[in-house]
Amino acid sequence: MRNKDNDSVIMKDTALQESYSRLGVSTAYDGRGRRSVLGDQALLEASQNDAELSADMRLAQTLVPLNTLTEDHLAELIRNSKLEIVFRGQTIFEPGSYDREHVYLLHGDVELLCSGGERSTIRAANSLGPLMHEQPRPCLATASTDCRLLRVDSEYLDKILTWSQVAEYMLLDIAYQRDLDKDAEWMMTILKSNLFYKVPPINAHVIFDRLKTMTVSAGEAVLRQGEIGNNCYFIKSGEAEVRQSPDGMTPPVKVAEIGPGRCFGEDALVYETVRNASVIMTIDGELAYISKRDFLKLLREPEVAIADPDQVRDLIDQGAICIDVRTQEEYEAGHLAQAINLPLHLLRIKTRLLNRDTEYVIYCDTGRRSRAAAHLLNKAGYRVVALNAGLRGLRPAQGVNLPVDNAEFLLKDGRVIEGA
Repeated sequence: MRNKDNDSVIMKDTALQESYSRLGVSTAYDGRGRRSVLGDQALLEASQNDAELSADMRLAQTLVPLNTLTEDHLAELIRNSKLEIVFRGQTIFEPGSYDREHVYLLHGDVELLCSGGERSTIRAANSLGPLMHEQPRPCLATASTDCRLLRVDSEYLDKILTWSQVAEYMLLDIAYQRDLDKDAEWMMTILKSNLFYKVPPINAHVIFDRLKTMTVSAGEAVLRQGEIGNNCYFIKSGEAEVRQSPDGMTPPVKVAEIGPGRCFGEDALVYETVRNASVIMTIDGELAYISKRDFLKLLREPEVAIADPDQVRDLIDQGAICIDVRTQEEYEAGHLAQAINLPLHLLRIKTRLLNRDTEYVIYCDTGRRSRAAAHLLNKAGYRVVALNAGLRGLRPAQGVNLPVDNAEFLLKDGRVIEGA
């Protein structure tokens, strides 16, 4: 069952539709609907032409929960994931194995053989989620045809999902604050910065509070290789070259060009080492910077109130409402009984449904997204706790369990009701 409120804030991806048309796909896709079968010929042409490698990213945009990532975050995820060709008869994973990966089927068919002898076939055209995503693996997965897979590190995916969805929350929050109109574009640029691949994005408000600015001229060296780092920088305007000497003695060579929105100088602060490259301005501009002391505060995730399953059960008995902040598709696959779905990336829009006198239990699958959501809602004045370790922390075999449901529940006038 689709959530019409979610659909109303999702715009059609014109570029995506053009890509599908170019690749010969019969039905366009809006970024969250089901994909059509990519013809064998189109896939072959895509694999043979470097210009068509973007097809992998386009297909990734249809996968759950990758379909909620921003374009920049999805590109970063693909760069750090493994695209793999598996031939007919090859094993993809074995029962009882731990690979800590989300394995997605992009093309082809896979046969699953479970411990009880049950067999089933998974076809790429109907597979949006990861293959049998349980650890340890509950079954044997074998390629029935030649297949194309995307293997994603589960921990990294969880981190980048949180980064991306919190950034979207904060972008919406900035848009709601008219007094920030003057700086909105710049603040949005920071939220999309490469810096947030290294630090918790919910600390972005620390940056906005502590940033200072400086003007720079073409030819000015902002960083010098080998120096001790004291600041982290963002380019507000202007452009710069990154130059590096392989051994610190030979003349440096240009290794990159960077422009507005780019963060640099953070590695020396994160790893407490000297600068590994020099940054020279090539065009006059303006930089924003944050000191090492303030930057290190960004590395510490804020504390939030958490509750174990037994405590959550007691809170529910006392009238607390459970909020699932995963994506709509994850929610529809199974969720806590009578939990409502307010996806993290849309949470800023949905807060109008919440009551500050009600206590809310926030959860996701691992606890990372729910901690971020709990922090943001707490800052907004709501009473919230996060389920410790998320749904993966529920272990029925250890007597730790909460009821699970597949029905859809909504929040109306402060009460949870079952959807139509």
